[in-house]
Amino acid sequence: MNSQTEKRLIAGPAGALECAIDKPAAGAALRGVVVICHPNPTQGGTMDNKVVQTLARAFTQMGYRALRFNFRGIGKSAGGWDEGRGEVDDALAVVQEFREAGLPLALAGFSFGGYVASQAARRLHEQGEGAERLCLVGPATSRFDTAPVPADTLVIHGEADDVVPLASVLDWARPQALPVTVVPGVGHFFHGQLPLLKDIVLRGWHAA
Repeated sequence: MNSQTEKRLIAGPAGALECAIDKPAAGAALRGVVVICHPNPTQGGTMDNKVVQTLARAFTQMGYRALRFNFRGIGKSAGGWDEGRGEVDDALAVVQEFREAGLPLALAGFSFGGYVASQAARRLHEQGEGAERLCLVGPATSRFDTAPVPADTLVIHGEADDVVPLASVLDWARPQALPVTVVPGVGHFFHGQLPLLKDIVLRGWHAA
């Protein structure tokens, strides 16, 4: 993301996982750790996706150590596509590696990464190690079995999303009585609207 980004390989369930670590500004108090999941690897998604990097910038500005990583088979990460199952295991391996005692853990994801974050959060909750909060941008509810999420989850979706229809996200959110922040006229990748996305994350997170 910038010259200060640290790259690291960690042990994952299918071999090495490539991670990128971004820290808050020097001197800033560390508020927590966030693990951010990237879009569908079969469609070019990587940890360097612009929405994923925007999420990392927002969270580091709020004092979080931001962890991005490449799912198995992408970049320097070993293994191959596992249709979402193994990718959830990848996210949990990153959580296990970087989670710090006494610091809140947040999970975030974009598109397919939103599905992964939701399933990882459910698994952590079942283990009694739940995350502080989730942030899902354009979650791929029409394509993957996105899990129900806590009531304070920040969900952001573009009105004109042509990859994951807004109606699909609302159908997923409705039974949970879960609010969704809809950005008028914006497509799936938030082209030209990344500063707005960052601002929505900052305001939405602080509002909780």
